[in-house]
Amino acid sequence: MLRDYAPLALNALHAGAGYAQPTQAALDKVTPDDPALSVMTDLKRVTAVIVLPGDTVDEAHARMIQRGVRLLLVVDQNRKVLGIITASELLGEKPVQVASERGIRREEISVRDVMTPHERLEVLDLADLRAAKVGHIVTTLHKVGRQHALVAERDAKGQQTVVGLFSATQIARQLGVAIQTSQVARTFSEIEALLSR
Repeated sequence: MLRDYAPLALNALHAGAGYAQPTQAALDKVTPDDPALSVMTDLKRVTAVIVLPGDTVDEAHARMIQRGVRLLLVVDQNRKVLGIITASELLGEKPVQVASERGIRREEISVRDVMTPHERLEVLDLADLRAAKVGHIVTTLHKVGRQHALVAERDAKGQQTVVGLFSATQIARQLGVAIQTSQVARTFSEIEALLSR
């Protein structure tokens, strides 16, 4: 059965070899009238950065820095989404409050202590985005006062799968707005200034 297939040559793996990681193509410049999907991080093409609820907040923060993101999906052992954790949650007051209330050190605080659980998350439906524009996403993020929005798709049984996310910082970058800070209000004032030109 395999007689027609000659074995391929094997080579030694060199010390210091890295490994390929999916990357999204260079971000194209957009206008508010461009399709919303042109500014969505498509999790079917880019690997989601995840964390477990039992990981420490310091581990989560290190993962954000390593991968250059400000949001991690919190998943269980079966890769089901339990919630999200953002850089704002990690670096804000919540870890300090948890440490104070429980009498523990920051190093002992877990992701589950400060994450936003799935019960409190709202998502955009992928079907609603097919006709939406970048301007719709900016307006939506501004209205809800968030840096990020998750996108979910439903299968025939109504089961949701998170398939993408929007980031105000990425959208601003693609619109050509220089972002000096990660604060939501500043990001949106800079985007709105661009849109009013």
